[in-house]
Amino acid sequence: MRRGIIGVAIFVAAYVGLITLYAVTGMGPPHPVSQAGPAADGTTVTVDVEGIQPYKSVLVANLTVAPGPALLDPQTGALKDDLTVSVTSATTPTTRSWPKGTQPGVFPVSLNINGDVSDWPLDSYRSGPVSVDLFRGAGRPPERQSVTFVDRLPGWKVEVSDGEAQAPYRVQVERSPSTIALAVVLLAVLLTLAAVALYVSVQTVRGLRKFQPPMTTWFAAMLFAVMPLRNALPDSPPFGAWIDVTIVVWVIVALVTAMTLYVSCWWRHLAPGYDEPAKSVVERPPAERE
Repeated sequence: MRRGIIGVAIFVAAYVGLITLYAVTGMGPPHPVSQAGPAADGTTVTVDVEGIQPYKSVLVANLTVAPGPALLDPQTGALKDDLTVSVTSATTPTTRSWPKGTQPGVFPVSLNINGDVSDWPLDSYRSGPVSVDLFRGAGRPPERQSVTFVDRLPGWKVEVSDGEAQAPYRVQVERSPSTIALAVVLLAVLLTLAAVALYVSVQTVRGLRKFQPPMTTWFAAMLFAVMPLRNALPDSPPFGAWIDVTIVVWVIVALVTAMTLYVSCWWRHLAPGYDEPAKSVVERPPAERE
């Protein structure tokens, strides 16, 4: 009874801890990771980080330009002059223009990032220099803008390093502790499946437990559960990654070995005539023998 209470307490503590870790570091509300004030004319630029593609080395974001009152017609609320925004991230410049009489909005931006996906789940990525320049009207020089970055990327931790004024930004992205904890739990489940299957099959082969035919399907179910669990890993790493070589392949080998041992028990214990009752020999009375 005491062990049961301790086990339940440990389970509840682990559950609450994981949920708290997830809420605090993994799926909190969107929040700015860098604050930037408006330009002299009141224009603000916001970059919402919303997605990541580690295999393509791309960070997906949406850029919003909110022009200040000096750029808008007070009667129509539209631009008084042409407006162009240029976003530079290492070698991938992105340019978007709005003609006079329109209103600027939101447009997607892809930022180049560098990192090693093979380090999963401890992989981290860093962008090249990110800068935003605005061109107001025709023939005017570009003006470097301060940018507010907003973290809208669940399961990841986004940080922005900005140095001196007008200096380019650099975006640092790494997995949140809750995402790493989820990956560790799923890998532990895979290892537990292999350990339990081997233990049951070895105990049955040694004759310490009776053979149960329905258990054969249990081994098959565990074997077919390996790939769904592997694909459920956060941002499932590419096939052939280190987890396949060090964990997944050996889990499959262990499950196949356990199932083979259990089938050998089936071959041994359920031979033809194994369940037939032994024929009783009826002895003749002494009188009939004479």
